Amino acid sequence: MAKTIRRLAEKTPEVGETVSGFLVKKAFTYQIMALDDLHVFSQLSTENISQRITIAYSGAFGVLKHRLKQIFESVESLPDEESEGPAFHVHERLTVKYESEKHISLHWRSDPISDMVSDSVIISILLILILITSYC
Repeated sequence: MAKTIRRLAEKTPEVGETVSGFLVKKAFTYQIMALDDLHVFSQLSTENISQRITIAYSGAFGVLKHRLKQIFESVESLPDEESEGPAFHVHERLTVKYESEKHISLHWRSDPISDMVSDSVIISILLILILITSYC
């Protein structure tokens, strides 16, 4: 049996309603708590992880954006002043930036969905590079 605490205990759930939180075992007791309460009732803490990868890419940045638009549903340009050069978002989770004539970088906050989007974009970029070099 687990006890809900703090935020999750403020409202009694209705029959059949799902309670979502973290199950923490301390000694022989179990507690279910919200993510925001985790640091208060345990020695655990949470962090956001920002990831970045730089990829060698010497093709045209506009061509890359065009190809990714063909693959992904949402590819939106960023204003130059916000991103310090040409850049765009993919599904509002990943930013692709033009770094130099030979490099682009991808930036994202790590979570399962953003990680899947970034993996897909990286594979797409590598396939575009293969296609570019095979036609040259």
